[in-house]
Amino acid sequence: RSLYQIRKLAREYAPEKLVVTGCLAEREQKMLLALPEVTDVVPNHKKESLLSEVFPEKEWPEFQIERFEAHTRAFVKIQDGCNSYCSYCVIPFVRGRSRSKKIETILREIETLVENGYKEVVLTGINIGDFDGDQTPPARLSDLIRLVDQIPGVERIRISSIDPDEVDDDLLEAVIEGKKTAPSMHIVLQSGSNLTLKRMRRKYTKQDFIDATTRLLKADPRFTFTTDIIVGFPGETEVEFQETLALMDEVLFAKVHMFPYSDRPKTRASRMPNKVPENLIQIRKAALLKAAEKNAYVLRDSFVGQTFHVLLEKEERPGVWMGHSENFLPIYVSGEHLRTNTIAYALCTENTEEGLIGEDQSHRKIQTLFA
Repeated sequence: RSLYQIRKLAREYAPEKLVVTGCLAEREQKMLLALPEVTDVVPNHKKESLLSEVFPEKEWPEFQIERFEAHTRAFVKIQDGCNSYCSYCVIPFVRGRSRSKKIETILREIETLVENGYKEVVLTGINIGDFDGDQTPPARLSDLIRLVDQIPGVERIRISSIDPDEVDDDLLEAVIEGKKTAPSMHIVLQSGSNLTLKRMRRKYTKQDFIDATTRLLKADPRFTFTTDIIVGFPGETEVEFQETLALMDEVLFAKVHMFPYSDRPKTRASRMPNKVPENLIQIRKAALLKAAEKNAYVLRDSFVGQTFHVLLEKEERPGVWMGHSENFLPIYVSGEHLRTNTIAYALCTENTEEGLIGEDQSHRKIQTLFA
C-alpha cells in the first residue's frame, strides 16, 4: 500500500521532490532509495529535522502543525517511541525509546490550533502513559491535562492510546474533574485473554482493563471507550479468542480498531510457533467486527432519549450534519442554521446502524436561559 501511494504521489506531483519517512523508511531505506520516484529517505529517528535533511542549503526553524485539512479536531502528538518491546511490535526498533515533547511546546501548539479555529484536541502518541514532559523531575500526563484544560478556546480534550494499568487515580481525577476533558478514552486492550496477553508481553491483565473502565464508569456513567484488538496472534486458541469476544460484550466499546496479526521483522512473535492459519484469522476477523458493530449499537441504544453537545464535522445531506458527542458517539443532527466546527445541543431520538439521530435543541436551550 505504501509503495502504491509513493508511485501515485510521484505521478501527481512530478517533478517535485518526493521524500519518504515513517516506519517503512526505517526498515527498508535501501529499497526505497532504489526507486526512481524517490528523492530521499528520512528515517524515523531523523524525522524531526526532515526539512534540513532534505534541503541542507537552508536553515529551517522548528515547526508545528497548525491546521488539519477536512478535520474539526486536532491531533497533538505529545510522545513518541516505546520502551515496552511487546513481542509483536516493531515500534521500539523503528522509532526508538520513549521520548516526550516539552510541556511548553505542547501548550504553544494547542494555543495556535485554537487560534486557527479548532475546538477539540486529542492528546496522542505511541503510549502517552509514558509522557514525562522531557524534564526532571518528570511530569505526569495528568499535569499536562490540567494545563491544557486551562487554555481559553479549547472546548474538548480527548485522551488517546493509553494502557489500562496507566489509568491511575491521579489521571482519573484530572479527566473527571476537568472542565473540558471528554468522557471517553482510547484504552489499549489487544486481547481479552491473559494467556495471549502474556505471549504478547503486555504488562497488564484483562482484569486490569476491566478495573480501569469500571472506575471511569463509576465516576461518570456516560463514559465510553475505544480500543485496539489484534486477532489471530500466534498460539491464539478458540478459547482465547472467545475470551476476547466475551470481554467486548462486557465493556461495550464505542469503536474497535481491529488488526489481523501479521509478522513484523525483528519481533519475538515472528519467531513464535503455532501460527494461526490465514483463513482462520479472516474468520475470526469477521466475527470480531460483527461483535464490535453489535456492541456499539447496543451502547448507543442506551443513550436514546438523552441530550448531548455534538461537534459537527460534515454535512451529510441538506439540513443533516454528522458529528460526535462529548463521549464520542456518532450523531446525525437535523436543524436549521447548523454549520461545520460548531457545537449543537441535540436530543437523541433514534438509533441506527450508522449512529444516533438527534434533533437540534439549541434554540430551546436559549429560550430556557431567558425564561
